[in-house]
Amino acid sequence: MVNIGLLGCGRISKRHADLLGSNIIPGARLVAACDRQKERAEAYATQFGIRPYENLEAFLAHPGMDAVAVLTPSGMHAEHAIAVARARKHVIVEKPMALLLDDADAMIRACDAAGVRLFVVKQNRFNLPVVKLRQALDSGRFGKLVLGTVRVRWARSQSYYDGDSWRGTWRYDGGVLANQASHHVDLLEWCMGDVESVHARATTALARIEAEDTAVATLKFRNGALGIIEATTAARPKDMEGSLSVLGEKGAVEIAGFSVNKIRTWQFSDPLPSDAEVMERYSVNPPNVYGFGHQAYYEHVIDCLSKQQPALVDGLEGRKSLELISALYESIETGQEVRLRFEPQRCRLGRAQ
Repeated sequence: MVNIGLLGCGRISKRHADLLGSNIIPGARLVAACDRQKERAEAYATQFGIRPYENLEAFLAHPGMDAVAVLTPSGMHAEHAIAVARARKHVIVEKPMALLLDDADAMIRACDAAGVRLFVVKQNRFNLPVVKLRQALDSGRFGKLVLGTVRVRWARSQSYYDGDSWRGTWRYDGGVLANQASHHVDLLEWCMGDVESVHARATTALARIEAEDTAVATLKFRNGALGIIEATTAARPKDMEGSLSVLGEKGAVEIAGFSVNKIRTWQFSDPLPSDAEVMERYSVNPPNVYGFGHQAYYEHVIDCLSKQQPALVDGLEGRKSLELISALYESIETGQEVRLRFEPQRCRLGRAQ
């Protein structure tokens, strides 16, 4: 049994708490929760019969706790993940793993030094339609890749940003690229391959925040394919979609829905008997933008810990999408195409303004 604690009890924590606290994940058990606003941790204590904390040091000393899910604001992930690692607990950190590449590197070093595992939450990789898409890519069904696109058209009202003082700030959050669209950016790179260069533009259209609420970007992949990112939290009056498309010389797949969960197009020049089943079984839309992937993600984490298997998204893999997001912000600030690999110069993500 892997005993897990929650560090940070804000908006995203409910998904983690419901899965771990309700014993839905075999081999995992929720044992403690910590938040500076102690009433948030106490709410989970009442609901799941666990121990609440408001002090980090006391929380990390909780007896028998094996791993900690770091669910604090993005700009605090590095500080907290390093503290968890030094306490000899495995680290499960929400996206993005950090806001600064140097912080991501420090997290990786701390976990390596402590001999603990570092898992970055990328639950959409475990959505069944995405799994089927990846299988088609790995088997070569697309042939030469031509174009990959992601669209995040979500609605976040001013009350959402006002609900926590860190939201939309450069120091602790970033904008739609670093927060809401980070999973989609990760999926695009995971499916299409390493990125050679990016060119991006952004604006703060409707929200009163420091960072952007709307962004577009073009990408060139090392394999010669092109990519497009469209991301906004200014859709009104409600969420529209979170989608991913992959087009190749022999086929095209589009996965849409609220959270990359609903297959809209699945077509190949060389069809297989199983294609009809894919459309029938994996065209399901989840009830919210979080989708269904967290359960499969946690099952993967427990499997990795119990069987000493490699993680699908460890620290190094999580760093890749952070570098891509940092390059997008660098391009927004400079107005220029940015080649990867690079050292951020004017990227404001993770820096106090």
